[in-house]
Amino acid sequence: MIKTNSLSLIAAAITLALSASAQAEQQPNNNKEKVETIIVSGTPGGAGIRKIDASFAVTNIDAVQIDKLAPKSTADLLKAVPGIWVESSGGESGANVFVRGFPGGGDAPFLTVNLQGSPIYPAPTLSFLENTSIFRLDETISMMEGLRGGPNPVVSNGQPGLTTNFQLKRGQADTEGTFKYTTTDYGLNRIDGVLSGEISNDLYYMVGGYIKRSSGIRDAGFTSEKGHQFTINLTKEFADGEFNLYTRQTDDRGAWYLPTPLNVEGVDAGFTQLGTNNRKAIIYVGDENAPMSVDMGDGRGWKGHVSGGSLKVEFKNGWQLNERFSLTQGDANTLGLVPAGSAMRLSEVADNGETATGSVTGDEYAGDTMVQQYGRWVVLKDIEAFTNDLALSKTFGDWSSAFGIYTATTSAKDWWSLGNTAYHVLEQGGEALNGIACNSDVAGCAFNYDINSSGDATTWAIYTTQSYQATEALKLDLGLRSEQHEVEYSVDEGLDGAITKAVDYDERKTSWTLGADYSLSLDSGVFVRMNKGYKMPYFDDFRDNYSTYESGESLIKEVTQAELGYKYMGETGDLFVTLFTNEVKGDTFVRRPGVPAEILTNEATGVELDYSYNHESGLSVNLNATWQDTEITESPTNEGNKAQRQPDWMLRITPSYDFEMSGMYATLYGTLSAVDDRFGDNENTVVLEGYEKLDIGLIVEPTEGVKLQLAVDNLTDKQGITEGDPRNPDSPNGRYIMPRSVKFSVAYAF
Repeated sequence: MIKTNSLSLIAAAITLALSASAQAEQQPNNNKEKVETIIVSGTPGGAGIRKIDASFAVTNIDAVQIDKLAPKSTADLLKAVPGIWVESSGGESGANVFVRGFPGGGDAPFLTVNLQGSPIYPAPTLSFLENTSIFRLDETISMMEGLRGGPNPVVSNGQPGLTTNFQLKRGQADTEGTFKYTTTDYGLNRIDGVLSGEISNDLYYMVGGYIKRSSGIRDAGFTSEKGHQFTINLTKEFADGEFNLYTRQTDDRGAWYLPTPLNVEGVDAGFTQLGTNNRKAIIYVGDENAPMSVDMGDGRGWKGHVSGGSLKVEFKNGWQLNERFSLTQGDANTLGLVPAGSAMRLSEVADNGETATGSVTGDEYAGDTMVQQYGRWVVLKDIEAFTNDLALSKTFGDWSSAFGIYTATTSAKDWWSLGNTAYHVLEQGGEALNGIACNSDVAGCAFNYDINSSGDATTWAIYTTQSYQATEALKLDLGLRSEQHEVEYSVDEGLDGAITKAVDYDERKTSWTLGADYSLSLDSGVFVRMNKGYKMPYFDDFRDNYSTYESGESLIKEVTQAELGYKYMGETGDLFVTLFTNEVKGDTFVRRPGVPAEILTNEATGVELDYSYNHESGLSVNLNATWQDTEITESPTNEGNKAQRQPDWMLRITPSYDFEMSGMYATLYGTLSAVDDRFGDNENTVVLEGYEKLDIGLIVEPTEGVKLQLAVDNLTDKQGITEGDPRNPDSPNGRYIMPRSVKFSVAYAF
């Protein structure tokens, strides 16, 4: 049930935004820089377009805003994009990111992350891997763009949902740099640095990176968070264009935070199963139950690189060439203690019905000790991808044409051992127990699922976008994409060398988009758009739905969307309001590897609002809000229910105030976020209660070039729940949002 005070809060915030926008419209337009904001998302080859001219909604978040939001991960930053519900409570990696009205039971099936306009990995989601897991934020990022729907299904990766594009800082004629040290109340020590300038005439550089260490915001009792990253970005400008090369080398991992029992004494938002008494374990794999030593402290992470470049050339006959390419290679492994079932008293499972002893300490635990099964899950994943996007464009009077070719090769090699379940003491870093029969059985206390798989996918697409300036105010556009998608994939289930599932797949689909943009004035307009796109299947889709694939199903998700929007970019405020509706056919949901998939059709209707207000007094406000109504329209058992993990409404409001104090410049800011109740399952039997969360911060610049920042996340230490137990929704397990934390940083810029 929606809470009355929360409804009042969102209504008041939207009223404030609309009234402020109306006041801004009465003032003359002197802010040319804001109106001339250029976006590259949704354009052929990243050619670029004025934001006010775009017939789709894009959210821009610059480096200053990123600092104020103080995100703990890449996924955490996406909360600032309207229409996006993010569950970033799993740590630096392994977030769940859901797009407005699009179905999903976990990971980020409708999210593509771009760097410099190129996808970092064409498959939005594989099991235990979504795009944000292989991308880390640091001081080298200048801007993020977030495009929902729009022309997404036609250009680049053909993502029908959300495409986020991160842009690197680039060098200029003057040498500039920043050095930053950050610490927290949970023991983080992090050093960031970035330096940029000119190497020679028209050849510019930017280099930067970070190194960090901590025991984690949920203290594991050892250094569970380790990472470093180095980025270099080179740009050569010439008379008719520019050439760019970059590489981003990353080695970063952290604890995988998993659902924990709810309403159990001693278990709260600061709790983690992982600790010194259980990070080392022996698991038994394959048909021969071969012992294998693992370190669960390795958690989730990314060790690899994302590299690429671009070439832009304007020919004398008016044609423009835009070429972008990227190469991603590395390991994205996952190790964690996964809960299985409910917490219970030791006496219910002990061999003697009373006590058991610790496998590490030898301590005897009484029968009223709370215990729970933890699965020691190990996923080793080696990934690689190469993408290329070549586009040619030209304007013929009122008609603009672009033609492009997009290619991608994607591979993944997986080795899994899931299950390996044993009863552990339910406490921070609780140890496994002796004196429970299944704990000493190599088969464990529950299921085991081991695989060794290899997959390669090739995507080849041709696309075109056409636009026509019908009148001075009206612009029409269309886009078409023909995509061929091929997959070869083999799976050895059981690690005995025998291939149990083999895939040889080849399908072609055509996507389209139609849009119209009508300019009401120099700084406002309306747009309408329809599109139809597809989410093509990758490796895990075939493994999870193999019997369906063998029966002749293509496993392609078909997405149809419509949008109607209003946009305003004025002197003191920007306002974007978008009405949307979408339908997703062929969605699959798998509760746990090895069990049958559920195939669904989902529909959604809603409105999203993206508003910012800036006053010369120093006051600024950013607001994003979303309301949506979702429904499962086709399902064997859940027709008419709400889509799982999709709230009916979301709200984020971020006010800030710039002022001068004793000769120093300062900014006081905060963020209030609120979310409605959600269902944790498609059956709509598990309710995840809504919550509000408050963050505050203060930035002080005592002297030129020096900046001090204090940020408090989750000021009231709210115990909000982001998800239940996706493997067993009936179990009383859930994952809390991050507990209250305090971060302090000092930076010097020159």
